[in-house]
Amino acid sequence: MKKLFLALLAVLNACLISLAEVRMNPLFTDNMVLQQRSEVPVWGTASPGSVVSVVWNRHTYQTQADPDGKWMLKVRTPKAGGPYEMIVSDGEPFTISNILVGEVWLCSGQSNMEMPVKGWGKVKDYEKELKEADRYPQIRLMQVRRVTSPKPLDDFEADGGGWLVCSSESLEKFSATAYFFAREIHLNERVPVGVINSSWGGTVIEAWMSADALEGVSRLEEDAKVISTYPISKKDRAELYKRQVKEWDEAVRQLDRGFSEGNPVWASCGYDDSQWAGIAVPCQIESHVPGYNGLFWMRKEVDIPAEWEGKELTLSLCAVDDWDYTYFNGTLIGKGYGWNVRRTYKVPAENVHAGKAVVTVRCLDTGGEGGIYGKKDRTFLEGPDGRKISLEGEWSWCSSKDYSQLPERPTDTSSNPNRPTLLYNAMINPLVPFAIKGAIWYQGCANVDRAYQYRELLPLMIGDWRQAWGCDFPFHIAQLANFKDRQTVPGESDWAELREAQMMTAETVRGAGLAVLIDIGEAKDIHPKNKQEVGRRLALHALANEYGHKVDAEGPKLERYEIHGDSIRLFFSNVGKGLAVQGSDRLEGFALAGADRKFHWADAVIEGNTVVVRSQDVPRPLAVRYAWSASPLGNLYNSAGLPASPFRTDEWPGLTFGRN
Repeated sequence: MKKLFLALLAVLNACLISLAEVRMNPLFTDNMVLQQRSEVPVWGTASPGSVVSVVWNRHTYQTQADPDGKWMLKVRTPKAGGPYEMIVSDGEPFTISNILVGEVWLCSGQSNMEMPVKGWGKVKDYEKELKEADRYPQIRLMQVRRVTSPKPLDDFEADGGGWLVCSSESLEKFSATAYFFAREIHLNERVPVGVINSSWGGTVIEAWMSADALEGVSRLEEDAKVISTYPISKKDRAELYKRQVKEWDEAVRQLDRGFSEGNPVWASCGYDDSQWAGIAVPCQIESHVPGYNGLFWMRKEVDIPAEWEGKELTLSLCAVDDWDYTYFNGTLIGKGYGWNVRRTYKVPAENVHAGKAVVTVRCLDTGGEGGIYGKKDRTFLEGPDGRKISLEGEWSWCSSKDYSQLPERPTDTSSNPNRPTLLYNAMINPLVPFAIKGAIWYQGCANVDRAYQYRELLPLMIGDWRQAWGCDFPFHIAQLANFKDRQTVPGESDWAELREAQMMTAETVRGAGLAVLIDIGEAKDIHPKNKQEVGRRLALHALANEYGHKVDAEGPKLERYEIHGDSIRLFFSNVGKGLAVQGSDRLEGFALAGADRKFHWADAVIEGNTVVVRSQDVPRPLAVRYAWSASPLGNLYNSAGLPASPFRTDEWPGLTFGRN
């Protein structure tokens, strides 16, 4: 009941504010936190030309609404404390109450930032954490609702009606990373902390960037320009998407070798597929053809019993990655989208004849594994009598077109956020220029297939946000945690390349920090539960660099290396009282390569503030890598217990440490 009461109270207050002539940006509600010792912008709308006054901390500030009704002024905030009130009026005053002054941080990214304390991803010890949240009423939470827009918006929607006082009830669905970060700042600085969570799971970085920031970024600039022409209305964008899909579907059909004169010949009963390859279902195409993405067809012959003739059947496919067009005896019976969505289609009675029948699935895989996959016993034909004929086992399959040869499929911008600018416009722009201390960022999984481009995009986004706010605020990055099974043989890794791009950004962008998380991930869960440590490591950068605490903020950092015959010596900074090994009696995760560029596992030992690496398989090493995989071995730490970031010396153009 308490939770319901607080939510209703927040909504009621928001409604009262909206009924006044003066309307505030949704950031300005009861329980808010204002950045201490700052010139804080306060803004909203009113009747055009009206005089708006704001009474704050015994001072009155005034401004006049412009011809569009927009107004903004700045108030001076004292040192941390409160609570305060703010009275806003253009003749009809209303009061914003229980305002604290302290530190405000913007928290953004994809699912690991969005992951709540309790919900779809429960954090470690979540029950204890929720209970203890009642002890921190000076932490305030603002949740930006997930919305997309093709054009920059002035306002946003806040879940819960506005700022919420931290409690066991209000914290349940709030970002765990943002909360644990805020708690570290609050406990160490002894000041109120407000955190604004603006995040969305599974999103690409370019969605969080403005159109101006993407100028000159090849395909993304063009895409942003197209997006800007779309209607703002969600309903209108959904209708636009339907038209675009119809046009795209026809364009792909024209390129599909499985069609002839508009007919799906590869789905017909009489088509000879004897030259096609065999594949066992359930399966994933990339297990047979590594790296394959594109349009392909799969066929399965089945015997229909006489008693089923002329009766409706049910066709079940465990799941299809990503799009499917499913045929029975040459007739399209259903189509669907979603790699994790089970497909169930009805086979019309008029298409069911005793004897041989053919089930054909035309698939489009845009990335990842592809194919008909999932749990066993979920791919079958079911008759009206409840009997099932398994469709598992041997199928025939044939590629039609590589994905690179197809036109890009449209995106439903009314619901899918993964297009340039859609989230910046709707979930970042409305927050500008609210006074913040800085930002933390946990994103990258959605960009691992474009890790080299991320080297460009992340610095651009940081500059983009800083330009919007008009200040170079601190920006701290959560490096991707370890994920997937251990790599047993040294090799290439897109996850490692993305982590490298994050590290490069922290090294080259002023005021950026990197929280290395390579030791707290989970092989089978892309959302590790130990968000307490994520928040703590991000906060260490803020405490050391923004708040003047004498703490170690990061682990060992490679500065340079020297090649000495059969070994490479690595020199590190940020070692604290010395380099250390954790979890084992020997260093792990190092690999060496010579002129053939083939990496082999290597032995490594700590000597002072250096690590010496050698391998009997590489008598004349030229390059070294450490923790270079999606889920690497790696146990190099400093005396503060902070891990070294994964690195390599064979690919680091134009950065700070030298080569000999």
